[in-house]
Order: sequence, then C-alpha cells, then structure tokens
Amino acid sequence: MGDIINLLFLLFLLQALVPFFGRRILEFRRGLAIQALERRRKSRVVTLIHRQEAVSFLGVPLARYIDIEDSEQVLRAIRMTPPEMPIDLVLHTPGGLTLAAEQIACALKRHPGKVTVFVPHYAMSGGTLIALAADEIVMDPNAVLGPVDPQLGTGQGYYPAASVLKALEEPNPNRDDQTLILGDLARKAIGQVYETVYALLRDKLPDDRAREVARRLSEGRWTHDYPITAEELRELGLPVGEDMPREVYELMDLYPQARQRRPGVEFIPVPYAPQRSPARGGA
Repeated sequence: MGDIINLLFLLFLLQALVPFFGRRILEFRRGLAIQALERRRKSRVVTLIHRQEAVSFLGVPLARYIDIEDSEQVLRAIRMTPPEMPIDLVLHTPGGLTLAAEQIACALKRHPGKVTVFVPHYAMSGGTLIALAADEIVMDPNAVLGPVDPQLGTGQGYYPAASVLKALEEPNPNRDDQTLILGDLARKAIGQVYETVYALLRDKLPDDRAREVARRLSEGRWTHDYPITAEELRELGLPVGEDMPREVYELMDLYPQARQRRPGVEFIPVPYAPQRSPARGGA
C-alpha cells in the first residue's frame, strides 16, 4: 500500500514539475530568438503578445490583455534603449486598457530612433493605437488592425460609445440621469481618443489626412472587431509594409496557445514547393 501511495505522490509531483520546467525552457528559447532578431536588425526587440497560456500545472487558461503591468514593462524597455537605437515591437493582442495602450504609444512616439511594429496576425483596439505610433508598420498580408473607438463599461457589459450617442438621439421622455451621464462620458471618450490618434499621426500625414484618419478610426463607423487590412491602411496613407522577417514567425511559435483536448487545426508543418509539370518531349 505504501508503494502505491509513493508512486501516486511521485506522479503528482511530476505532473506539477514538468509544466514548470517546460515553461522555463520555452522562456529560454524565447530569449535566444529575441537576441537573434536583435543581432540581425541591430535593434531593441520588445514583444507584446497576448494569448491564453496555461498558468498552473492544472492547465487553467488565463486570457491576457494590455494592462498597466504591460505598459510599465514596455516603458522600462524603452528607457533602457539608447536614443539612437531602433525599437522593433512584435505586437499580437486583442486590445486592452486604453490608459496602458496610450502610455505605450506615446513613449514609442517620443523615442528618437526608428520604431517598427510587426503585426504577424492581429493587433486590435489598443493594439492598433500602439501600432499607429510606429514609424513603420509591418504586417503579414493576412494580418489586420482594428478600430480604436472607445467602449464604455456598465453593469450590463460594454457598449460602444458611438452607439450610446446614437441611442440618445432617439426621443425618450423617460430617459434617466444615468443614461444621460453615460452619454456625456461617451462624447468625452470619443473626443479623447480622436485627439490621441491625431497626435500620433500629425507628423506622419498631412494635417487634413491625419484628422480624417483619426475620425474614421475613433468615431465608431465600424463594429469594434472590424478587421482593417494592410491595403485599407495604405489607402488611408499609413506607412504599412508586408516584408515580415521569418524570425518574427518563429518567435510567435514560442508563444503557444494553451493546448485543448482536441486540436482545432491540424496540418503537416513543412512548406510545400509548387509542383512542376513534367517536361513534354518534342514531336
């Protein structure tokens, strides 16, 4: 009986330790990949990547968004970077806290060296706000950014500020003070985000174009999850390229999603070369 208990204890201990050492190895490989990309581009590489990752040996997923802790770490990395050194930010996020995203965006804009933001898959909401601070945005041909229109939190959930203002346009004599206060907050939030986007773009675009882009992205003309492609961004006049370094994709592989019981996507992970037609003999 004692041997069985010892065996069960050993199995439990292994279950706890194996994920721990696995994460340590993954972090070590990430550090090597970041250093390799820095050597190639002679830059400071910073990653802001949010996925659901296992946070304990039980594999409990934790959803991540841009928060104050992220802004503190990115601002620290910028402070530790020489003024003349370029900064490369690898960005993959659904968005997050507006305050944190604005802090990061403003700090990147103030950096004297060139700032490049790499978006291999998507950078929505606050992620888009950060990308707009870059001197160059490099996107995968299938990657997207998103609108930055503010969302207001209430006891019933989050509502687009633009939709709140639209609802207030409808006549309703029974409207309560809380709704009117929410409308006032919505109007202020849209104005504040507009001013932030304009401040990020006014030295990259002509003034009228910068104001137009700021208005489009902040006014709520699209749903908050509307995907804005690289082609659309270039039509708006933004400096967007598609020359994504191979190392960025390799780095993204080192930020795996928490494993599910059944994989949702499967494929053979090797590149396939185009098939060549066999040469035909002459008559």
